[in-house]
Amino acid sequence: MNKTMLKVFSPLTLFSRAKGYKHPGGIRCPGGILYYPRDPNFKETECTPAKLFRIEQIKTTKHRPYWEKNILEELKIRALHQFAIVKNIPEINAKLWKIKHLIKVTPITFPYGEPTVDDIKHTVLKENGQCIVTKTLKPKDDEIAALEEFDKDPKKMNSVTIKRDSRLKWNNAFSGGF
Repeated sequence: MNKTMLKVFSPLTLFSRAKGYKHPGGIRCPGGILYYPRDPNFKETECTPAKLFRIEQIKTTKHRPYWEKNILEELKIRALHQFAIVKNIPEINAKLWKIKHLIKVTPITFPYGEPTVDDIKHTVLKENGQCIVTKTLKPKDDEIAALEEFDKDPKKMNSVTIKRDSRLKWNNAFSGGF
């Protein structure tokens, strides 16, 4: 063999592949994916991903492979139409991708703010993914002061005063009783 043939068949040239034509102007997304929008003036809307997902099993696992059943078992979903709440992290998302045909994924939103430790008892999760938090109501300081002042007022109408005034009006009907 001559030297020109050796240069053509060198190991580096054998294992390199043709990259092909790359269209200029793609938008690089997270994960190294290039996105080519149809409209050149396209701007992606800003959105924040949900922190939690509500996962509901909508199809049965009968006649399904064991690994799909194992994933549902790891998510603590054991029956049809049972749901679980999971974090939006890559490890969980990879599992959900494998069983996407068996489940319904709903992002959980907090329209009235995220619950605190005190609000856990007053939290409701709806089927559409809304987590409704009814905040605990606390009285204002000026309302507490007004209530205490009212309780200490000697002219307030309590049951004893009402009975006494009613009796006086009944006994002295035409003279007014006062």
